[in-house]
Amino acid sequence: MVSPEFMAVVEQSTHEVLVWVGFGTLVGLAAKALMPGRDPGGAVATLMMGIAGCIIGCGVLLFFNDGARVSPVSLLGFGAGTAGAFVLLLFYRLLAGSFFLEAENGETWSHRLRRRRRRDSIARDL
Repeated sequence: MVSPEFMAVVEQSTHEVLVWVGFGTLVGLAAKALMPGRDPGGAVATLMMGIAGCIIGCGVLLFFNDGARVSPVSLLGFGAGTAGAFVLLLFYRLLAGSFFLEAENGETWSHRLRRRRRRDSIARDL
């Protein structure tokens, strides 16, 4: 039979994973709500972005506050995790080209809102 200590460790680990999944989903949804516009990814991407945002946000907070104890499942951890997920989403959008479009033929950079007009004008020129 399995020892009670092993079952306690498995139960605690399962509980931790479920808390991180639930908390990561909330943090990812909060970051997507703060960022205007269409967001890439679905439910799994939101979950992963929230978990990664919690790790990054709480890690940065612990790096700059030497003696602080930050639990990801707290108000301070929620704020740090949301900020981390927001930064991840911002970098994703910047690197994916949904904020800026690369200039062609010596033109200046164009903002995402002008993308459709520019794309239509390029299509008419062809």
